[in-house]
Amino acid sequence: MSKPLYVFDMDETLFDADCAVLWNEFLVEQGIATQPDFLDQDKRLMALYADGKMAMEDYLDFSIAPLSEIPTEEVQQLVDKCIDEKILSRFFPQAQTLLVDLKRDDIQTIIISASVSFLVEAIAKRLGIDVAMGIDLELKQNSFTSKIKGIATYREGKVAKLVQWLSAQKDSYNEIHFYTDSINDRPLCEFADYAYLVNPCPALKALGEKKGWKQLKWSL
Repeated sequence: MSKPLYVFDMDETLFDADCAVLWNEFLVEQGIATQPDFLDQDKRLMALYADGKMAMEDYLDFSIAPLSEIPTEEVQQLVDKCIDEKILSRFFPQAQTLLVDLKRDDIQTIIISASVSFLVEAIAKRLGIDVAMGIDLELKQNSFTSKIKGIATYREGKVAKLVQWLSAQKDSYNEIHFYTDSINDRPLCEFADYAYLVNPCPALKALGEKKGWKQLKWSL
């Protein structure tokens, strides 16, 4: 019997926004990120990410610094507040319809994102997605550090993390469907049986045209 697996990038794929950017804006609004040029630095790093040139370690050093003295439980409360106030309103209705259909048909769903796990897991829970994979961080005295624990779910790391997960499952999947917007996800697009490009960046759009990957235009 056919048993497909549906895998989704998160930022600018399921949402009309980068959730990590919305989170950083929220930290400024809450008075937690107080560095004067914090959002300018975020914009600079995200531009590098869009071009496939960002070093994840640099981004984490920058973005986790405001949280270094905050207990993880308090961070989680802030994440939940951010999801309510800034993120859910950016959820693509086309993604919502697709996820409802997949849930109805009892098809397994995964978010795999280069955002940090505490954000990805909370969002996946709200959307009813079965499995969440993000960048896990080491803890120090019950606060998050910028040090990556395990496989970083970024570029080729997404494939490695998914393969690791698949190898631990009792079920086997006869086809993998993957949705993304970013050229950083080329490795997972090529690993999947079916790739769907949601409002793809120019580089991924051009690649998708060569590869014959389906291109989708989603909007709010």
